[in-house]
Formats: sequence, C-alpha cells, structure tokens
Amino acid sequence: MYSHILLITCTDETGLISKISTTVFEQGLNIIVMREFVDPVTNGFFMRCELSGELEIQSLYNELRTKLPANAQIVINPKRKKDIIVLATKEYHCLSDLLTRHHFDEINANILAVISNHDYLEPFVQKFQLPFHLVSHENISKEEFEKQILGLANSYKPDWLVLAKFMRILSASFISEYQNRIVNIHHSFLPAFVGANPYKQAFDRGVKLIGATAHFVNEILDQGPIISQKVIHADHTFSVKNMVQAGHEVERAVLFEALNLVLEDRVFVAGNKTIVFA
Repeated sequence: MYSHILLITCTDETGLISKISTTVFEQGLNIIVMREFVDPVTNGFFMRCELSGELEIQSLYNELRTKLPANAQIVINPKRKKDIIVLATKEYHCLSDLLTRHHFDEINANILAVISNHDYLEPFVQKFQLPFHLVSHENISKEEFEKQILGLANSYKPDWLVLAKFMRILSASFISEYQNRIVNIHHSFLPAFVGANPYKQAFDRGVKLIGATAHFVNEILDQGPIISQKVIHADHTFSVKNMVQAGHEVERAVLFEALNLVLEDRVFVAGNKTIVFA
C-alpha cells in the first residue's frame, strides 16, 4: 500500500528516471507504481509515482529540486481523501449519483457541502445530512453572486470544486481562485454542441452518437482541458426526451470516472490538454 504520490512535470532530458528513482531510493522509499510520458511535440516529461515508506516530504522535495531541470514542478501528496464542494442548480441526476456514492464510500472524497443557486435540491441533500447553502443569483450582480459562493467555498478549504450541472457561467476571476481545480460535466461530446441545449442541438443535427464530457473549467465556455468522455449510440427513433434520458446516464458515468482520476492525482494539465494515467 502506498503512502504518498509523487508528481513531476518538467522538460525532458536524458537520465531523468534514473535521477528520480535513485533519489527516492536514497530517501529510504520504495516505488510501488511508476508511470511516465514524454510529449514528443513539447518535449514535456510527466511522471506519477506511488511511494511507500516513511517519507519526509520537504527532504525529498529538496533533493529532487537539486537534480531536476529548473522548470520542474514537483508535488508530493500524502494518501488521503480529497475534500470537495459540489455546486448544483436544479438537475439532480449527477448530484444524486455523487451523494449516493459518497454515502456508501465509493468515491475517494469527502463531500463537505453543496452550494446551489436554487433551493430545489435542499430537501434531497438534507437526507444525506450534508450542509446545503443557497446563494441566489436573483437581484444581485454576478460579482456579488460569485463573491458569496467563493466566501462559502473558501470557508471549507476544499481541494476541488465540482460543477454537478451548475448552470451558471463563472467569471475568469472566480476560476483563477481555483485554477485547474474546478471539474465540470458537460452534456455533449465536446467540442460539439457547446453551450446551452446541446441535446436539442444534437437532435436537430440528427447525430448517431450522443455523449458527455468532464473537463477542467477555464475562462472559455466549455473549452477547458478534457479529462474524460463517453458516447452512446442514438438513432432516428430518438426524441429530444430520449436523448436527454440516455445522456443523463452517460453524464453520471463520465463525471464519476473523471473525479476518480483527479482525486487520485492521475491527471496532469498540459496547456489545453491533459495527460491521464488511468
């Protein structure tokens, strides 16, 4: 069983793996799993290691810093459940899946609270004995709306924010507070059908595949680095309602898969792409 996860990103050069593994050995640690990838276009090096043994984080960090390229990003995370805040609106399918999995300990996270701009889901959340916070967007500015949400979220000090059908567009200033730490589920196979009503767009286009995409949120609507995607088949008999019903199942599965990946530190953001060590 591993105790820590070591994540390294830097420019590739000869001998990196040897330097890293030797340093880990000299620290009295054992590598349980090592995965690495070199991007042939950018010459970027990405590594994820699961370590076991008594680890002094600062000592390992300092040793690696002296041996790796100057641009190396080194993260050492202890094995633990991550803390998340879920943002929702009125649609319940993704939220209900997360809360049920959380209740039965099927997700590697502690859901600290649910924040919503409607009170529609409050009775449901209360069944799981979790805090529910209502922040209405009505009759206030977007700046004030986001300020209230950030104030609540920051009070919990979460590792991640999860948008479980939170149907509001977040500003760049909000996103910068949780850069690459906001996961969204979008109800289409991006980059197709960006924005609102993607199932209606898909129906009008007569598509034969419908899907869902989990991605990190950035400043451009539905354009953040993609973590996970899935599709299912559709045909000419599908109405918009049929597509929505089928799509909800895909959305649940994709969001859960993506969260498992990020919660286990398996996802690196590289520009507008991701490196995923599944």
